[in-house]
Amino acid sequence: MQPWQLEAAELARRIAARELSCVEAVRSSLERLEAVNPRINAVVDGGAEEALQAARQADAALAGGEATGPLHGVPVTIKVNVDQRGHATTNGVEAYRKVVAAEDSPVVANLRRAGAIPIGRTNTPAFSMRWFTDNAAHGRTLNPHDAALTPGGSSGGAAAAVAVGIGAIAHGNDQGGSIRYPAYACGVYGLRPSFGRVPAFNPSGSGERPPVVQLSSVQGPLARSVRDLRLAFAAMAARDARDPWWVPAPLEGTPPAGPLRVALCTALPGYACDPEVADALQRAARRLEGAGYRVEPVEPPRLREAAELWLALTMADSRLLVEPALLRDGDQTIRQAYRAMDAHAPSFDTEAYMRALAARTGLMRDWALFLQRHPLLLMPVSWRHPFPVDADQRGADAMRELLDAQSPLLATAILGLPGLSVPMGLRQGLPTGVQLVSDRFREDLCLAAAEVLEAEAGPIAAIDPA
Repeated sequence: MQPWQLEAAELARRIAARELSCVEAVRSSLERLEAVNPRINAVVDGGAEEALQAARQADAALAGGEATGPLHGVPVTIKVNVDQRGHATTNGVEAYRKVVAAEDSPVVANLRRAGAIPIGRTNTPAFSMRWFTDNAAHGRTLNPHDAALTPGGSSGGAAAAVAVGIGAIAHGNDQGGSIRYPAYACGVYGLRPSFGRVPAFNPSGSGERPPVVQLSSVQGPLARSVRDLRLAFAAMAARDARDPWWVPAPLEGTPPAGPLRVALCTALPGYACDPEVADALQRAARRLEGAGYRVEPVEPPRLREAAELWLALTMADSRLLVEPALLRDGDQTIRQAYRAMDAHAPSFDTEAYMRALAARTGLMRDWALFLQRHPLLLMPVSWRHPFPVDADQRGADAMRELLDAQSPLLATAILGLPGLSVPMGLRQGLPTGVQLVSDRFREDLCLAAAEVLEAEAGPIAAIDPA
């Protein structure tokens, strides 16, 4: 087995045991990148010599007996919408190629402190605002299972890279499903941590992010195994004083006293659920029941209301603080998608905006009480099978279909909850998956349940692009 095929945890173990050098690990991943990336365009900004130099320094640190981190020598990818020293933070926009970061964002700095070595930067749609990964600056990323389907967005490059073995761990971020949906579409694991868990800040930014983005956007990992998610999550979650929203919550909460109650949501009024989605949920429920979980069909509270609140608040912020730059610098696809989404969002004056933010608190309270009774929620990532490429370019009606399909992602995002996209194997050659949701700062419950679901099939092997 080649180093690029190994899980991050196993790679780190072999490096620490001197069975494999950091240079060998990085070179293997770079060779894999060179072999498969031209077919899917997941990595759009390289840095081979930079990565090899970091690997040589990591080997020297080992030889000198220096203390090393849990990801020492492990190759990772970074999304192009966060700052990585010496690289352009394009966010999928041609006009931002000259925005070269002078220092690392907190999530990149944390990964480096854990010993990880960035080997490339992954693609995102312009302004990271679509569930499809394509832009005029870097081109289209293809789903490695089926080029006719979206790889997801906005972390589509990250998910595709992990799926084909370009790094065992990928960095992503999630404001409206941008980690979980690509993981679902590409058949890998993707963790959206709780709001406040992983520090975020782009030193290259010209100003602070819009308020609702600050409350709903998080940084997190994608990987081919739960064990690797745990490693990456722990590394990313270290404190950085540049993010005042960061919360010093423990990674492991109080263990449940008895069988954990799981709410199973397979249908809600007004939403069409694809058969593959319902089947994956039932299979996941049976596995959890077999492991001693108490699974009960229960609807989460006011999900549609929460999803519509995400849309209303996100678009209210965007009109004021994002739209001018988007219309000036964005490509045609993001402009069309933005207009189609905006057609479904209410117009807000200051009073309406304040009332909407206040309503968010009530929704958070209802969900906190719900998750007190059922500490884990098993629900779809999306109600629908991954959409065909550019389904958001077909007007307002098509966008309404997309928004409804993605409601499980939007509702949990606006509430700041953690969510974990878990692959459930292939059906007719295409990925299926489910989502696990828990209360704030209880990612440990999601990860433990994901390990149960993973146990039957084991970690995911990297694939060759279709």
